[in-house]
Amino acid sequence: MMMTYEESLHYLANLCKFGINLGLVRIEKLLEMMDHPEKKFKTIHITGTNGKGSTTAMLASILRSANIKTGMYTSPHLAHYTERMMVNGQQITPEQFAKTIKYTSQFVEKIAEDGFGHPTEFEVLTAAAFHYFATCGVEYAVIEVGLGGLLDSTNVIVPEVSVITNVTLDHIDKCGHTISQIATHKAGIIKQGVPIVTGAQGEAFDIIKEFSQEKSAKLYRYGHDFSATFAGLIEHRQNVVIEDEEQGNIGTFTVSLLGHHQVDNCAIAVKTAFVLAKEEERITLSALKKGLLEVCWPGRFEVIPGQPTIIIDGAHNQDGARGLRKNLNEFYGQKEIVFLLGILQDKDVAAILRELIYPVDKVVVVAPLSERAGEPQEIAKQIQAVHVETANSISAGLEQTRLLAGENGVICVAGSLYLVGAARQIICT
Repeated sequence: MMMTYEESLHYLANLCKFGINLGLVRIEKLLEMMDHPEKKFKTIHITGTNGKGSTTAMLASILRSANIKTGMYTSPHLAHYTERMMVNGQQITPEQFAKTIKYTSQFVEKIAEDGFGHPTEFEVLTAAAFHYFATCGVEYAVIEVGLGGLLDSTNVIVPEVSVITNVTLDHIDKCGHTISQIATHKAGIIKQGVPIVTGAQGEAFDIIKEFSQEKSAKLYRYGHDFSATFAGLIEHRQNVVIEDEEQGNIGTFTVSLLGHHQVDNCAIAVKTAFVLAKEEERITLSALKKGLLEVCWPGRFEVIPGQPTIIIDGAHNQDGARGLRKNLNEFYGQKEIVFLLGILQDKDVAAILRELIYPVDKVVVVAPLSERAGEPQEIAKQIQAVHVETANSISAGLEQTRLLAGENGVICVAGSLYLVGAARQIICT
């Protein structure tokens, strides 16, 4: 019997009661029953506290530009589940999504009956994505880690290259309360003999280096083996100059994602592509340049021109908030900033506010569309700004920010991807 898209969403929603249950036993059993779809294509595996989504999008765009049939698996989605599974830049259709979830679901209850525990929503989505990519005949899939690395459901693959963008404090309830503990989780994606590219620094890098040595994995470090510098803006794009110890001065790349953090992500994506190119001759310098020029990653310092200008950014932790504020100061330092802010209750709210909000700002606080949403009134009490108010819905909040910003101000939507996705859907329709 066929499953509709709405039925597939209802099925996934019911799986949420099993929560986040880190571990690989269930996903391994599930993939075994599905005839190991994850082994039917090559992969690049990407983790990191921030930047992993942007880097995933850049690499997928580079591979597509090299005429390689490419899958991309990311999470969470902004508006629709279909965003999580893409082939050659196209989202899976609702009909295909339902069909893929239906196929995967037939194996799920058997896992629980056999005493391995019930697969979670993310495990089912991950297995479904691998099945979809195998069915589509992709050659490479760029796979973004969901949470951490070591025990994440995606960590069943043996990639061509592993990537750890950076390591800062986030998901401390699942991955540990220190940089050392979190870095250990991230370094868990390092596989025997598989090259690793990282932007991690300090204590986190030391742990990643130790893991890479244990696994005899060639390690490439941003700022040491390769580097990048910002080289100016062209409309809503930026130029990045990349140098590489192996390649020399590679040249200037124009990236269609704004923000200083994207300079770092661009360098990591380019280095990863060059590592892949050692075995994959289709990845050329022209493919690299084309891929970076055409990459699209909604909701990450995404500028929507108009009156007022609206910036949408999924900054959801202290490091992301710091990067967002730096970009706002750089590109819109002379403008009044009005925030539409929504933060999940399990985040370090105080740290995010400290990095993101200045006393001269105006802020409207709303609840993101998540059961983990922080209470707007409680968050508003912690904000030290010239004007703070709350709204009872995201659409109402957007209207309030428009009134506060006027035609010449800048609205910034930030704090949670669950807010960003919903707000973007309202703004862009």
